[in-house]
Amino acid sequence: MIFIIGGAYQGKLEYAKGKYSLSSGQIFTCTEDKNIEFGLRCIYNIQEYTLYCVRNGIDALKVFKEKHDAWQDSILICEDIFCGVVPLGKDMRDWRDMTGKLCSYLSSEAESVTRIFCGLEQKLK
Repeated sequence: MIFIIGGAYQGKLEYAKGKYSLSSGQIFTCTEDKNIEFGLRCIYNIQEYTLYCVRNGIDALKVFKEKHDAWQDSILICEDIFCGVVPLGKDMRDWRDMTGKLCSYLSSEAESVTRIFCGLEQKLK
């Protein structure tokens, strides 16, 4: 699995499309109102899935562990929301915590981890 992280609007998806020749049909974009479909080559905006999980009492980390085989050959992309100012609202703090824990797990499982900053690649693993 390839894991890509970075801040908002830093070029994560554009980087992945170029580096891994992804077409739009190969990308599942998570939203805060539905479950992940693990069947596509790239799963984008994982932080939106963790928000969905927080709001629906689902443990995102448990889901990813249970579906381990389904995403092993995927490119996973998540926005870095777990650094910086701690949110005031409990649900937003829970979202940040869950996203951070999931990203730590995914990083440990990944073949490679790349951070994108200002469109530039920074290899972490």
